Amino acid sequence: MFILKRLAVSVPVLFIIVTGTFFFIRLAPGGPFDAGDKAMPPEALAAIKAHFNLDAPLHIQYFDFLKDLARGDLGPSLAQAPHRVDELIADSFPVSLELGLYALLIALTIGLGAGALAALKPNTKADHVPMGIALFGICIPNFVLGPLLVWVFALQLSWLPVSGWDEAADKVLPAITLGAVYAAYIARLTRSGMIEVLGQDFIRTARAKGLSESRVVLRHALRGGVQPVVAYLGPASANMLTGSFVVEAIFNVPGLGSYFVDAALNRDYTMIMGTVLVYASLIILFNLAVDVAQAWIDPRMRQRA
Repeated sequence: MFILKRLAVSVPVLFIIVTGTFFFIRLAPGGPFDAGDKAMPPEALAAIKAHFNLDAPLHIQYFDFLKDLARGDLGPSLAQAPHRVDELIADSFPVSLELGLYALLIALTIGLGAGALAALKPNTKADHVPMGIALFGICIPNFVLGPLLVWVFALQLSWLPVSGWDEAADKVLPAITLGAVYAAYIARLTRSGMIEVLGQDFIRTARAKGLSESRVVLRHALRGGVQPVVAYLGPASANMLTGSFVVEAIFNVPGLGSYFVDAALNRDYTMIMGTVLVYASLIILFNLAVDVAQAWIDPRMRQRA
């Protein structure tokens, strides 16, 4: 029942996102067939707009889009015809998904480990060093970190390739670039959450009962301390699993982000709608997964749910 209620609330949210995107992209200057000094004859332009139903009134275009969407038809790409939007998404999304999974694994491994170590030894070098690195990771954007990693590991040391997505080595630098900033946030959230939990009475009770320190940390402190991380992982996971526009551009990764950037530059309305729909759906699903995970971790939230 809890999951069904959350899904019912998500439907109007998704509808508002789709509707707002549909109208806002058409308010932007320019159109999908504007070619500057290479503009096509008016007759040809009118025929193309009629073919893609762009000559119809805006409200008619909107209702036609909703009817096609209800059938699962996202339409043809205006800039890459005759390719259809669902075909382009099906080809590129697995690449972004793979990149996002690698980045998520890196972020969780480094972030949870560094945050737990800092929380267990606060105000020591084991705390200051990883938190200082985490602060640096938060401050440096990925469009700076990516070229820096390329310069060090690809150009200077020749350990890894500059770009591509064919070999296993091609995926190391993009995954690190994408996951580094999230690892920094997770580390700081884990530290603050665990320090708060370690000061609770039930932790002192567990230690007084003679439980080993590892069991106290892993079973009690870490489970309670990761609640802020779980809440953060909803939008963060969606961002990572859909890939980063900047990271995909830097490392020439053929993911969905590159299609979204090209669609925005070319005013490819149908491709923009398709990618926004994918991103919005993933964010909703991951937020739902976060709510379920929080209810499982926190018995009080489970009772309210």
